[in-house]
Amino acid sequence: MQFQISFPIAKQAKQIAYPDKITLIGSCFTENMAKRLEDRKWQTLQNPHGILFNPVSVHTCIRDVVRKQVYTQDHLFYLNEMWHSWLHHSRFSGVTPEDALQKMNASIAEANAFFKSSNWLVITLGSAFAYRHNDLDMHVSNNHRAPAQWFTKELLDTNFIIAQMQSSIAMLKEFNPALQIIFTISPVRHLRDGVIDNNRSKSRLIEAVHQLVNANDHCYYFPSYEIVIDELRDYRFFDIDFAHPNYSATEYVWERFKEIAIDEKCYERMEEIYKIKLAIHHKTQNPASNAHQQFLQTYLDKCVLLEKNYPFFNLTAEKEFFTKK
Repeated sequence: MQFQISFPIAKQAKQIAYPDKITLIGSCFTENMAKRLEDRKWQTLQNPHGILFNPVSVHTCIRDVVRKQVYTQDHLFYLNEMWHSWLHHSRFSGVTPEDALQKMNASIAEANAFFKSSNWLVITLGSAFAYRHNDLDMHVSNNHRAPAQWFTKELLDTNFIIAQMQSSIAMLKEFNPALQIIFTISPVRHLRDGVIDNNRSKSRLIEAVHQLVNANDHCYYFPSYEIVIDELRDYRFFDIDFAHPNYSATEYVWERFKEIAIDEKCYERMEEIYKIKLAIHHKTQNPASNAHQQFLQTYLDKCVLLEKNYPFFNLTAEKEFFTKK
């Protein structure tokens, strides 16, 4: 008896391979995938403006990175004893304007250089709802707990979403012609919008992304939303808020992503590196025992050999760990 559906996903025509560089931008689901890539030693950079949910904020981030935008105090505002930017996540906020600006501009400069040599950009869109600042007449990326009456909530039109993302694609194609783009829709359910409006929001994103992928041969679609909502389709795969996919769900999505987006020739190296990460968390009752010291030496030797055979791997931190122990 079958208790769930499983649908086929065609492998991408072009696949991710070592030593490709991968930039990831978008919602909090982006960070789940980035962590798994980083654990397997892909060179990654994520969210130069912090976590972003709507297409306007993603477009603004891409534009800032490509143009190497320099933020000044004129771009900041003071609220709740902190300096913020309407276009950045609160992790870029600072007690002083200099602190905030240093983090923002350093992140953009780093992302500009990384973008230029990136092979892949993964864009995860979370919501078609955006908030417009009434006085400034601009969409914001984060409201920084400002009073709700400062903003108007808008459900973005599908054609507007397409126009914003197509503009981003054009900028990126000129900036880095070799860049391949993977779009995905976050499976996180925005229940604060209500179930009906959440579905309206997701449907607009899905339609927009499919039109973009059909119009651009270097763009791909990975159905993370459909995998969680239709293939897993059970509250046991969600966290206690019933909105965020739990560890089992994100691990399952990662496995599907690996199957369709990552070159099979990488699997052996990925497994080797992941075993090294697990070895770091290995617990022993007797750290000084010969057996444990041999265990550490074995994994130190594995790190040295991997770096020798594959110079693009950086296992400095892992080697230091095994050496110190």
